Amino acid sequence: MTCDEARILLHALLDNELDAGHAREVEAHIAGCPACAAEFAAQREMRRVLADTNLRYVAPASLRSRIEASLPGSQSQQPTRRSVLRGFAMGSAVSALAASGVVAVVLRQDDQQRILSEVVSAHLRSLQAGHLTDVVSTDQHTVKPWFNGKLDVAPPVIDLTAQGFTLVGGRLDYIDARAIGAVVYKRRQHVINLFVSQTTSTEHRPPKTQTMQGFNCRRWGERGLNFWAVSDIGADELAEFVDKFEAAMKANVEG
Repeated sequence: MTCDEARILLHALLDNELDAGHAREVEAHIAGCPACAAEFAAQREMRRVLADTNLRYVAPASLRSRIEASLPGSQSQQPTRRSVLRGFAMGSAVSALAASGVVAVVLRQDDQQRILSEVVSAHLRSLQAGHLTDVVSTDQHTVKPWFNGKLDVAPPVIDLTAQGFTLVGGRLDYIDARAIGAVVYKRRQHVINLFVSQTTSTEHRPPKTQTMQGFNCRRWGERGLNFWAVSDIGADELAEFVDKFEAAMKANVEG
């Protein structure tokens, strides 16, 4: 492991985001590299200082009153956190249900962002030398059987070489503390990781593209599986990949 590779993963090591194998590699590099060891120590000390420092600032009540007084009348009628909490205090069943709905939406959004962050981190780890594939093959009939027995459900593996997306292999990865399959494609010299996990929901969720740390991620759900396609290619090309993958998967099922 080079210094550049190790420095990318130092934060992940501090946050306990690395699997055991990658964590050992980074720790072994730090043990033999004074520069990276010093960087790691500095980051750890900064983390400690921030944790010990009280950075919370409570605005005075007078400031809150001035801000609320300056708001237009139409905005003052909008639901606020204070009104939701007041509903709880009054014991209103309607207010309680509304508040529960708001909390549920926030939790789902936070959970989705956390999973997206883990997916992008897994994509970054895969770009390190020797981490991209556990099985190397352009043959879908070699890659798909490799997953058998390693996961509850093997991910669909589809050859899209004729459509401009070359299958290069697959590997096991870990998202949300669970082992999942990653099918690896390339578009020219750009890597596309297709992460696939099992879910209890069988409903179709249309593809949605998000961007994090400079990578595009297109997420969708189909037939009891969650899919995340991650790459640094443009959003339009990633959408093209997903469209062709979905079309080929549908054709295979109907055939």
